[in-house]
Amino acid sequence: MEVVVPFAASDPKTRLAGVLAPAERSQLARAMLADVLDAVVETGHEPTVVATAPLEIRGLAVDPTVEAETSVTVDDRPLTAAVNARLPQTQGDDPVAVVMADLALTTPAALETLWSSDADVAIAPGRGGGTNALVVRHPEFRVDYHGASYLDHRELARTAGATLETIDSFRLGTDVDEPDDLVEVLVHGDETARTPACLCELGFDLDRSDGRVSAVRLEGSTSSR
Repeated sequence: MEVVVPFAASDPKTRLAGVLAPAERSQLARAMLADVLDAVVETGHEPTVVATAPLEIRGLAVDPTVEAETSVTVDDRPLTAAVNARLPQTQGDDPVAVVMADLALTTPAALETLWSSDADVAIAPGRGGGTNALVVRHPEFRVDYHGASYLDHRELARTAGATLETIDSFRLGTDVDEPDDLVEVLVHGDETARTPACLCELGFDLDRSDGRVSAVRLEGSTSSR
């Protein structure tokens, strides 16, 4: 199975612009990418990062095995077109998995749950109706990442005559797009992972003073944006 990890290498995570400067958003995006690649490699697969601009993989991950088993290809087309070009084209082609690069809580066990589905199309939806990860085996299925893509992908699978399974996974369902998402990384992130460490380096901590835990940036650690 081919595993594709799309990555916005230029100006990533714009919805975090209210709390992070451009260089910090890039730093966080690369930390999340490293954690995703690490999880994929631990499942025994060699991921391909499909980046919108040239990306230096050296030094991205702590484990040198991740670098050795990861390839990078540049494709500056919109996400839908870049992914569709890599999906199975004919019957008998190997299945293709697509895992988003901002799934900071991803673990090998969570990915194995997705890999193990026998459906023609297996989808791990995100909060708000997005599609965070999927495995495609059917040559007539194509993605459309605009809007509520999970609902669209369910309909597209039916149109293609493909069997469909929805993977209910907290870790695959948690992507980091908005400032409110940062708390999930600080609460549930692996202590050895890059993303929680990155947030701590950037001055984020948990605020438990208001009954509901939130992620706050400590005074003096906020960069000019």
